[in-house]
Amino acid sequence: MEVAFGVILLLALFGGVGYAVNEWRKNMALLRSVTDVNRGTWSERRSVVRLLKLDVAPITLYHDLYVEKSPGQYAQIDAVVVTKVGIIVFEIKDYSGWIFGSGYQKYWMQILAYGREKHRFYNPVLQNKGHIEALKERLKGIADVPFYSVIVFYGNCTLREINHLPPSTFIGYPGSLKSIMDIIVANNPPAHYNDKWGVVNALREAVANGNNPEVVRCHARRVRNYSR
Repeated sequence: MEVAFGVILLLALFGGVGYAVNEWRKNMALLRSVTDVNRGTWSERRSVVRLLKLDVAPITLYHDLYVEKSPGQYAQIDAVVVTKVGIIVFEIKDYSGWIFGSGYQKYWMQILAYGREKHRFYNPVLQNKGHIEALKERLKGIADVPFYSVIVFYGNCTLREINHLPPSTFIGYPGSLKSIMDIIVANNPPAHYNDKWGVVNALREAVANGNNPEVVRCHARRVRNYSR
């Protein structure tokens, strides 16, 4: 009996490993349909895979975009999804602890160790608002459509008091993505795109900007200088 139990346990273990490997391969194949497997953060890539599993078409999903605002200045956007009701712009965050913030205040608060540690960080609602403004300007005339802001928090964090969010702004966890997408699509009328392929080309160009090391370095320097 002990030998038989050991064999069953071993088979179950191998089966579990095989399933995990197969799922990883499927996820990597999904990811490659949109972006490079090493591009962006781990949480961004997880979001891309999760959105694809929600039946978001690869041609409508763009990851790690650098939208030129003016010569030498770029807005870096984690992800964009083009939908029938407008364009959804995603900001992906990784935090632990308790998160407090208002949609209109400049900084939010992260609280760790039951209140013994406090760290402020730039309001992701305002951050994504800036991204949307840059993208709106870039798509002006070809996609005068509604824009929706979605901030997703990864990590072992709890959103405690998040209030006064602007219209068309959504905040949640990775598991909230389906319900947020459903709410946006179900509760808004169809949008009119003046030039759908113009939108695709502009977004592809923004993704391609991220392949330029100088663009990435310039943006990183500006972010560091801004945060000082």
